[in-house]
Amino acid sequence: MKKSDNPADPFKKALSEATRALAHDRDLNVTYSADPAGVAGDTMRLPQISRRMGREEVLLARGTADALAMRLRHHDAGLHSRYTPAGPMARELYEAMETARCEALGARDMPGALSNIDVKIGAEADKKGYAQIKAPADAPLSVAAGYILRQAATGRALPPGAQHVADLWRPFVESQASGALADVNRALADQAEFARLSRRIITDLGYGDQLGEDPDQPQDDDAEDNAEQDEESGDSQSQDEEDGEDSEASPERSQEQTQDERQAQVSMDEGSEDEMSDEAEMPDQDSPPDMPPPVSEASPDYRIFAQTWDEEIRAEDLADPAELERLRAYLDKQLEPLRGAVSRLANKLQRRLQAQQNRSWEFDKEEGVLDAGRLARVVANPTTPLSFKVEKDTEFRDTVVTLLIDNSGSMRGRPISIAAICADVLARTLERCNVKVEILGFTTRAWKGGQSREAWLAAGRPAQPGRLNDLRHIIYKSADAPWRRVRPNLGLMMKEGLLKENIDGEALEWAHKRLTRRAEARKILMVISDGAPVDDSTLSVNPANFLERHLRDVIAMVEKRRAVELLAIGIGHDVTRYYERAVTITDAEQLAGAITEQLAALFDSDPRKRARVLGMASIRRG
Repeated sequence: MKKSDNPADPFKKALSEATRALAHDRDLNVTYSADPAGVAGDTMRLPQISRRMGREEVLLARGTADALAMRLRHHDAGLHSRYTPAGPMARELYEAMETARCEALGARDMPGALSNIDVKIGAEADKKGYAQIKAPADAPLSVAAGYILRQAATGRALPPGAQHVADLWRPFVESQASGALADVNRALADQAEFARLSRRIITDLGYGDQLGEDPDQPQDDDAEDNAEQDEESGDSQSQDEEDGEDSEASPERSQEQTQDERQAQVSMDEGSEDEMSDEAEMPDQDSPPDMPPPVSEASPDYRIFAQTWDEEIRAEDLADPAELERLRAYLDKQLEPLRGAVSRLANKLQRRLQAQQNRSWEFDKEEGVLDAGRLARVVANPTTPLSFKVEKDTEFRDTVVTLLIDNSGSMRGRPISIAAICADVLARTLERCNVKVEILGFTTRAWKGGQSREAWLAAGRPAQPGRLNDLRHIIYKSADAPWRRVRPNLGLMMKEGLLKENIDGEALEWAHKRLTRRAEARKILMVISDGAPVDDSTLSVNPANFLERHLRDVIAMVEKRRAVELLAIGIGHDVTRYYERAVTITDAEQLAGAITEQLAALFDSDPRKRARVLGMASIRRG
């Protein structure tokens, strides 16, 4: 056999053998790749090691190998799946704690492995900029919980960036789950017991409503309990149960949660209609001293309980580049069957827009380009002044378009794919015509309230608190960013767990403010949505039309100010009850027709033709 001339090969071979031994799997296939590290089937993928074998890349490969081997050795996938929570945030917490368990358990016998894993954790923390985070809300709670649990199990300090994130969240986590954390070492070696402990911690942290059914409760008992509950409550159902796919009932919580502060949460999620009606009938109370003042320009009486945990974040900060590329590839597969229709749309729209770029001139100017066609007048009469002409600017060259996309749970599946395809096609096409495009998305950080709701519970549940969830406003593409650089960002819409609740009014007001700060003469805002704003946490303690009324107020403000032209695209739902200029589509095949006409009409120089195409009842005059 020919001897390899790559100096890294002996190290790779030694690391592969050590990894197999650590994982207790002699058939494990270990490869080295630039792709994200992980395990698929019987193959483990580790970070690539170059010929120069830099110290950092060697340590990272060792740390990654040890971490993955620990999980293979100490993790039972079937048992893990049995206890996996149903909700996204609970699932993230559960996964982070199981990873910490496997690494801490392996380190009991091999402390050196934990040192290697520290390098991997430190590299990940540096990559995500954890050391620069200032507030807990800017750091993932699931990551911090995994770090804190790991420290509780090993007593070992974390790398600086990871330690910083753990310390930011430590007061909250330890105040809510100190009892469960004290039992970590006792449960570490038993995965089933540790899974139950993880679910207990998840409940303590306020996400017990995302756990789903208790896997340890016999099915017959479940049926009997449900029957008893049905008899007692009749037709009374919690609002959470109306959102079947996105929220699950948790019958066992009323038995497990006995502490006073948890009872407040149980009564919120599973309380009877009598209790909720009592809240609704409570007399108006003065706002607490720390209640924020009205914040909406469109509606002075619109209230927000807390903005501490709201975030405006770039898409590339919600997933690493490799994941964005993978998600983009998945989106491209959705686009493949429609490639012909999409190409026709792009070409047709571009032709419509470029047709309006025909050169036009303004004549008889005192300066500009000499008008050769009128020189004969000067020859015939030398006293006649020279005539100049000026090229007329094309109206839509000085234009910016914002696409605001609903990223709510109801858009999951086909609707969000259509929305992403719309954004992709419109952005590429408009940029060809020198029209700047911004792509924004809106959702919430958690189901049913998140940290805002926890703060509301801790404050004694004041009546009608206003918006009661943590906003997440996403910037997929800023107006000045070239499309080729941010193209993978649209794949984020395919990310599992991203799509949650939708608070349309605040998102529309946010997008409008961003647009009004732009220097372009003409500003167009296109909303892509599938219906009304919905947030269970907010609507359960405020008037039923609270969010819808604010959306209408914001739309009225935008239309009244006339600084921005507003257009909406309904995905599968008619949104004309909110937006005066709107079109509804059910599939991307319709893009080449309706969307092209709607968008091209916006750039039409004839206001009457524009009004006719857009279906406006009257022509608005500025």
